[in-house]
Amino acid sequence: RLLMTLRRLVLLREGMRFLVCFNKTWANAVLSTPAKKLTRREWYSFTPVKSRHFPRQWVSTDNIPALGMMSVQNPEEVIDLDVLPAAVRGMTQLNRDLFQKTVALPALKVRKELINKVMKPLRNVAIKRPGLKRVIEDSEDEIYRLILLDPDKISCLESFGASERTVLKEYNVDLQVLKHNLIMTYEHFKSEEILKAVLPVGQDVTTGFSRVGHIAHMNLRDHQLPYKHLIGQVIMDKNPGITSVVNKLNIIDNTYRNFQMEILAGEDNMIATVKENNIMYEFDFSKVYWNPRLSTEHGRIVDLLKAGDVVYDVFAGVGPFAIPAAKKNCKVMANDLNPESYKWLVHNCKVNKVNEKVQTFNLDGRDFIMGPLKDDLAKQIEAIALKENRTSIHIIMNLPGMAIEFLDAFRQLLEEPCTADALPTVHCYSFSKCDEPAKDVQRSAEHFLKTSLEEHFSVHLVRNVAPNKEMMCISFKIPVKVLCRNRMVKDNTEEPAPKRLRSEDATVAVDYSDL
Repeated sequence: RLLMTLRRLVLLREGMRFLVCFNKTWANAVLSTPAKKLTRREWYSFTPVKSRHFPRQWVSTDNIPALGMMSVQNPEEVIDLDVLPAAVRGMTQLNRDLFQKTVALPALKVRKELINKVMKPLRNVAIKRPGLKRVIEDSEDEIYRLILLDPDKISCLESFGASERTVLKEYNVDLQVLKHNLIMTYEHFKSEEILKAVLPVGQDVTTGFSRVGHIAHMNLRDHQLPYKHLIGQVIMDKNPGITSVVNKLNIIDNTYRNFQMEILAGEDNMIATVKENNIMYEFDFSKVYWNPRLSTEHGRIVDLLKAGDVVYDVFAGVGPFAIPAAKKNCKVMANDLNPESYKWLVHNCKVNKVNEKVQTFNLDGRDFIMGPLKDDLAKQIEAIALKENRTSIHIIMNLPGMAIEFLDAFRQLLEEPCTADALPTVHCYSFSKCDEPAKDVQRSAEHFLKTSLEEHFSVHLVRNVAPNKEMMCISFKIPVKVLCRNRMVKDNTEEPAPKRLRSEDATVAVDYSDL
């Protein structure tokens, strides 16, 4: 019955051993419970047979004499590097000693002066584990070294490729694959493997985090909270440079855009130093908003600017738009309502030596628009009209939870009309949970502007924040009829159609009849 269900029987070395291949489903029906520990791969390696590993009614050397020559590994010696000791399951306080186990790894014995020559052709089959050396000393002979091999790739000489065997023969390396008993410890396992072994079977494992300087910021799920301190310690152990791990306790829904957090592991030091797009920033992560996932978006907007442009940053935070803009020799006015953000904005301007190019304000966004921004915008537009200034004007509004609601502050903001070339370009961020987020953001912007943007805008997908929640950026020139009370264009010439913004994103056309 065994022979009828075997998929393949390959003679590897006459008179010594056979290779038997069978699938997992059939193995579960045939093998006893102890021997099922072997059934983790489609192909299996066996060492000397012990009859207790197989039900006698299925397998016996009386019925299948050739099986007496077969070798089967002791279940306790199965080479499975990914399986951790069962004793770690369910622990809530990290005990590193319980992760220790012994495995028998395949190895090659090579003279130490030949190690560098043979390691390159063997790099794809050598063991690769965190903190595990590929080459170790041979305790039996000091002139030799042992090269540890990946048990998933090498089990015998025939496992080597033709090119690898050629190199080994060229250097007269003994082609015998040895076994080396290796003690694996906590240091040899990855964070994913450790947490998968600790958390209950079937539960999701979270190892991802946002890195903010020396801080790892995690968003743990409810079922992971009983293990939160262990998770924090593992993350800190396995990520060099991380000295503090925190977990967010609530969503960002307050005025200052920061959130409550708890320390899972490490030091209580929230003063972070980060480098983004070659610029250094310092801030108290517990009191300001910073998201490293926005680095690309910061760079995208800054790339639109050129020297001499004017930038108004309505919700500046600690300066990720304002400071690189100033580095490009733009004139910048940056504002933030959060006193802590304002403090670190001023600090970062000084650290990056752009404090003379950035005017900073600690105002509500609407007050900033209708005060300092309004006054300076009128001057900039007048300079452009007099041909004294050939620059562009950009208004950045990065407060995706509510920035779009501030667009009504631009309605009839200025008394005098201006030319189309002088109209400021707004980059306004918003969240959307709609199936068509671009249309949703466009409709919202038009609602607060009380006008149609027609085709003179672009919408850019910044990132996916959560399932069915996107962060978007809509860019457009403020129409003259919105910005100016006197809608007549200077020189009594007809207002030219605003130039369509260049963007890789397709412009969205929608029905405006309901606005």
